[in-house]
Amino acid sequence: MKFSLKQIADDIGGVLIGNGDIVIRGVSEIDKGEENTITFLGNMKYKKYLYSSKAAAFFVNNKKILSGMNGIVVENPQLAIAKVLEMFTPPRKNIGKIHEKSIVNQNTNLKSNVTVMPGAIIEEGVSIGKDTYIGSNSVVGENVSIGSKCHIHPNVTIYSNVIIGNSVILHSGTVIGSDGFGFIPQNEENVKIPQTGNVIISDDVEIGANTVIDRATIGSTQIGNMTKIDNLVHIAHNTQIGKSCLITAQVGIAGSVKIGQNCTFAGQSGVAPHVQIGKNSTFAAKSGVTKSLPGGEVYAGFPARKIREHNKREALINKINTIEKNLKRVQSKK
Repeated sequence: MKFSLKQIADDIGGVLIGNGDIVIRGVSEIDKGEENTITFLGNMKYKKYLYSSKAAAFFVNNKKILSGMNGIVVENPQLAIAKVLEMFTPPRKNIGKIHEKSIVNQNTNLKSNVTVMPGAIIEEGVSIGKDTYIGSNSVVGENVSIGSKCHIHPNVTIYSNVIIGNSVILHSGTVIGSDGFGFIPQNEENVKIPQTGNVIISDDVEIGANTVIDRATIGSTQIGNMTKIDNLVHIAHNTQIGKSCLITAQVGIAGSVKIGQNCTFAGQSGVAPHVQIGKNSTFAAKSGVTKSLPGGEVYAGFPARKIREHNKREALINKINTIEKNLKRVQSKK
């Protein structure tokens, strides 16, 4: 597959600088630039590689950076390279076949061009929309509803009564609809609370490998439209996550949490149960949310505070430590 630089500029909507007839055959990293490829400068700390790279062309956000080299000027080079990657990586075509080594209950409703790969199990009452792909060894439980153009990778488990929207991607090892962690201590026993609800995943959601989303005790655990969840994330029962959120690896969200739209959680951050978080919130890595927050801020630390307050506290602690060391030094000289 190949494109001229002018074709790429036209498709991306960027400003062509240099020779538009050169042929681009792929994409490479800027520090490992390969001939006949295009790369991008998304962070100025990589600028040192720009002038030694063998790449044929570059996405930049300022034409002065190119200094006579071929390239395309765009507002966001990282977004531009994502679009070019799509050009060079056409979507996988559904074969529209139910493999003979899969197990599909006869009481199911599979729309046109559904693919079910070897070893997959589709239980009774399942509905699957058109152009959806079910990977090998995945299990789709009773009365599950899956929309159209979904991609369920191998070894995914979807428990009963889960509802999945359109264009959803579930990566390998993901478990949707497992029991929430509900127990009542009673006379030295832990009595299990039946988990009778389900999980609802809205359209255009992507969930990474080995992530678990628990079913609600009563009602639904909900994931909003266009939310993206990384690998190794746990979302507990009855939690509601708004649209367009980003949740990165090793985040843990406890039960009955409500999260507004456009929230971002960096790695290993956690949220205590029954907390409400307002929209447009960002949490730095390892933040611990212990109480409800209004949103619209960047938070950090444990317990999570506005990052300005967190940084002030950290600076104060450093000053106290310095004063303590100086006092000990003075005392040792007496």
